[in-house]
Amino acid sequence: MKRTRLALFSFLLSITANAVLANEKNSAVENCHLDGIRSQVQCGSLNVPENYNKPEGKNISINYAVLPAIDSSKNNTPLMFLAGGPGQAAVELAAHIRRSFAEIRKTRDIILIDQRGTGLSQPMLCDEATKGNLYSMIPEEFSKQETLDCITKLKETNELSQYNSENAIRDFDAVREALGYKQVNLYGGSYGTRAALVYMRLFPEAIKSVVLDSVGPIEVPIGLFGLSSERSFNLLLEHCANEESCNKAYPNLREEFETVVNRLSNQVISLFVNHPRLGTKTLFKLSKGKFISTLFKQLYSTQTRTIVPLIIHQAFLENYQPLLGLIATGEDAMSMYVGLTFNIVCNEDMPRVTDDMRVKDSNNSFDGGSSHAIFKTACDVWPKYQVDDVYYKPVVANIPTLILSGDLDPVTPPSNGEKSASTLPNSHHVISKNSAHIVASSVCGVAMINEFLQHLDPKKVDQTCLLDIPAESFMTSLNGSI
Repeated sequence: MKRTRLALFSFLLSITANAVLANEKNSAVENCHLDGIRSQVQCGSLNVPENYNKPEGKNISINYAVLPAIDSSKNNTPLMFLAGGPGQAAVELAAHIRRSFAEIRKTRDIILIDQRGTGLSQPMLCDEATKGNLYSMIPEEFSKQETLDCITKLKETNELSQYNSENAIRDFDAVREALGYKQVNLYGGSYGTRAALVYMRLFPEAIKSVVLDSVGPIEVPIGLFGLSSERSFNLLLEHCANEESCNKAYPNLREEFETVVNRLSNQVISLFVNHPRLGTKTLFKLSKGKFISTLFKQLYSTQTRTIVPLIIHQAFLENYQPLLGLIATGEDAMSMYVGLTFNIVCNEDMPRVTDDMRVKDSNNSFDGGSSHAIFKTACDVWPKYQVDDVYYKPVVANIPTLILSGDLDPVTPPSNGEKSASTLPNSHHVISKNSAHIVASSVCGVAMINEFLQHLDPKKVDQTCLLDIPAESFMTSLNGSI
């Protein structure tokens, strides 16, 4: 998982719609530089109540940034980017968003806001849960004590009950208002779709349109990924079997996967290997949970799915160097603000998960329910706050909404998109056959979003570019041939 910073930007004059910098009340906004972006953007912060029921109490600072439109002459309504997680900081994603959404940024500002608990907005980063050696750590060793240490640290500076999804949206709308925008378009990906749905319920008048990409409906608990990851993995196996070169290289891929999992179920493998980058001897520990979770992460993207059969086959042959190299790619990845992740999931999602739901989700041929373990360990001791039952009701706002799902997605399958589409009267659901998590990671996905923002009719979006997204293909040898 990655950190992400959301940044909000640009300002409105009260009568014109949408652009221009603000007045004296928005004096915190200034030109700035963000990592990975050579040109100037705009950054700011806004003080908001930590507890909205106690406006005269403690304030916290919400960090935001605006990526200015290349051509602002049309005064187009800006796009507010809602990051995933929960626990990503949107502003930290600024360089990536600037590149990926370049077509959209030609004519409209993009607003990024660090959700409270992430980035520079009162960050809730559990060092104990994220530090350590990637090569020797295994998920089975994650302990309640690590969670308790994190809670103790966070309680020193945060009233944990106030770091919830609804207060995050109150912050976002306060930034919108401070920047002077009458309305915004929303883009949410993954957990960002949950945030967008909450925004649609709390402040529908502030929203011109919504894009929900890889949907996490409010009524579907985060954390039950067993069946959805099995579906995604089975599609990968099916596609490999149907591709001549992949099937020739790995004719028994499922059996090889099961052999490795059974081997690791009986014994954690420990060996000294050459560090992929430094070349020094490094202790490498591999458990069933580490093997499956590493493969699971690769299922998110069509670019990384391509290597999964090779990793499985080489592990079957007891060559773990390719897997080690894959794990090494995570060394420089931005980490999730785990404190916020646990705070939201343990209070807004896990209380809704029944024993029957866990058993059903565990009955799968991929992870067998191992994905539940860390959340259970943390949530058993995490401080509780009360969530109103109204929060879980389906959102029914009549706002133009484009819903995107990738058929290969391991965490937010198309069935999630169908659930939201069934309650949003002005929506249309597009399923990209050859995409995984986040359809906007493709040029086609961004093109559909850009077109939708221009005419705001989700049913009229041209989907023909989806036919140009190639079916997944697979690496068949260590020299990289496909």
